Order: sequence, then C-alpha cells, then structure tokens
Amino acid sequence: QVQLVESGGGLVQTGGSLSLSCEPSRNIYSFDHMGWYRQAPGKQREVVATLTASGLPVYADAVKGRFTISRNNAKDTLHLHMNTLKPEDTAVYYCNAYSTVNYWGQGTQVTVSS
Repeated sequence: QVQLVESGGGLVQTGGSLSLSCEPSRNIYSFDHMGWYRQAPGKQREVVATLTASGLPVYADAVKGRFTISRNNAKDTLHLHMNTLKPEDTAVYYCNAYSTVNYWGQGTQVTVSS
C-alpha cells in the first residue's frame, strides 16, 4: 500500500506564498506521474499541476505563472510552490501519484484571506 504524506499549507494573506511537500512511501520515479489537486468547499476536486516521470510539468490555467511543481531527487519528494496567492486558491490540496492506480494523500488545508 502506497502512502503519500503531505506537509505545508496553512493560512496566508492575499499575495502571499506557501509551499507544500509530499513524501511517498516508495521511490518517486516508480510512478508514471505525480501531481497536486485541490478541492474547495462545494466544488469538485480539480487538478492544479502534474509532473511526469520525465519531469514535464503541466499546470491548470488558473495557476499558470504563480505555482511551480517540482521534485527533490535527493529527498525523493514532490513540492508545490505557490506565489501570489488569491482567495480563490483556498482549498484542501491533495498529493496524487499514479502507477496503474491512483494514490492520494490525506490532504492539507490552504486558506488565503482577503
């Protein structure tokens, strides 16, 4: 059973920055791709950013130019650096990893105050 342990998140003012981290229970390169999703209250879960095993990032239009997905090869972790945060970025953020099946982290709350 694969586990994804997330850390980071919290409360920040509009325009601020936050970083999220995800540590999988097995080698990060064993997954076809990994990514970050988010779910706001009353809304469906949506993709924020994904990263293929080869390192190709893909971003949702809403976060392009503000968020950066990256991988720390030495620590075997996935990260999401979020800049210029907006109230509409408020959501629970989930780490995702795919290898035949989808694996999910427990989620971490990001709240952006106006």
